[in-house]
Amino acid sequence: MKKILFLIGGLLSSLVINAQVISNFDGAVLFSDEDINGTARFNAMSGAFGSLGGDMSAGDINPAGLTVFTRSQGSITLGLRNTDVLSSYYGTSTDNSDSYFNMSQAGAVLVFDTSGRSNWTKFALGFNYSLVKDFENGYNINGASNISEYNGDPYLNEDTNPANDMYYENVDGQFFGNSNSGQNEKFTLSMAAEFNDKFSIGLSIVSHKLEHYQNGLFEESNNDGSGNRLDASLLQELYTYGQGIGLNFGFIAKPVQELRLGFAFQTPTWYNLTEEYSDDLEIQVSNDSRLYREYSDVNVFEYDLVTPAKATGSIAYLFGKEGLISLDYTFKNYSKTKLKPNNEFIDVNESFRNDLQNTSELRIGGEWRVGKIMSLRGGYFYKQSPYADAIDTDNVRGFSLGTGFKFRGNVKLDLAYQKSTNTGVYGFTQFSNPAELDIDNGKLTATLVIGL
Repeated sequence: MKKILFLIGGLLSSLVINAQVISNFDGAVLFSDEDINGTARFNAMSGAFGSLGGDMSAGDINPAGLTVFTRSQGSITLGLRNTDVLSSYYGTSTDNSDSYFNMSQAGAVLVFDTSGRSNWTKFALGFNYSLVKDFENGYNINGASNISEYNGDPYLNEDTNPANDMYYENVDGQFFGNSNSGQNEKFTLSMAAEFNDKFSIGLSIVSHKLEHYQNGLFEESNNDGSGNRLDASLLQELYTYGQGIGLNFGFIAKPVQELRLGFAFQTPTWYNLTEEYSDDLEIQVSNDSRLYREYSDVNVFEYDLVTPAKATGSIAYLFGKEGLISLDYTFKNYSKTKLKPNNEFIDVNESFRNDLQNTSELRIGGEWRVGKIMSLRGGYFYKQSPYADAIDTDNVRGFSLGTGFKFRGNVKLDLAYQKSTNTGVYGFTQFSNPAELDIDNGKLTATLVIGL
């Protein structure tokens, strides 16, 4: 199981434990990750759209899929996510649950029929906004590790008289509250062309806007075995923001009318990021009325992040107009992640090469038409953890269900439900074991599609 390591800016004294906010290492992994966020039809089929096209979110995987649209249209998607996090720390379990609402997709495609003028029978131009990753999350961890992180009197132990040193090594309780907010948003401008109804190619310019805020609060209560008490709290805040850009290109081939084969390659995303970090430490002992406090001003640091490229191969089979089944496989080498300037991140970049791995992601989806206006959908997805020492349950597994309705006037309404589970760890102290996390996500999405 991956034990997450955390850093501190070196501003505080030796009294301070390792920071609880994410390190550059884990932040780079987080910012390189993508969730299945798109239209409700896309979500209902677990995002298996690389060779299908005909959906605004499908164009984010393979821009060649824009040529599958038969007419111009626009869509907007709203989502409601519920996240349950069960934390376990030295025999104490804490259940955390919360819900988050967002707009996960909005876009439009313009389709131009050129079949009467050349062998290039169709041209499409699309713009899509999508939520790559929603960072909104929060959970608490409670317990007692029996390993004190703050065990010295901040006044007596720092003077010149060692005879009066006092230590508080008996742990009464420890608490960590982790609060996250922000989003990684993607804006995709795509163009695609179809040749003789047999082959389509596409290209996208992809820009990102990233904001991530984390507030980490560690509290500890200790005693010295003689009735004296020490209470400590460390509050840390980390705000990361910036922009990124990348390219995506792909093709879809139809060797026969029922079969579609697709391939897409997404270049690395080049981010320019800024971090703002601050902390505040307070220690109170029962036999001293003074409050010991250390705090830092806001420290600002800029750096570049290069995320790993990814390749997606797809295959789909259509049962006439009645239904379809689709499969996508994505390969991504997280060990290629890099932070710049290189001389500032020599150790971190070495950790990427040693501690991260190639990952596989599998998505399977199906759709079946019921009558003239209704469709039923379902899917399964699996995403491998990027950490080389991850255990099997750290990999994300889930399923999806959904339905769609087609109304008069080229109006459609799609609904979807997704469910996923995985485990993880969070290390928020220097000497004790990390907390274990069981993560359960459920998401409802609804999309309104209007033909233009």
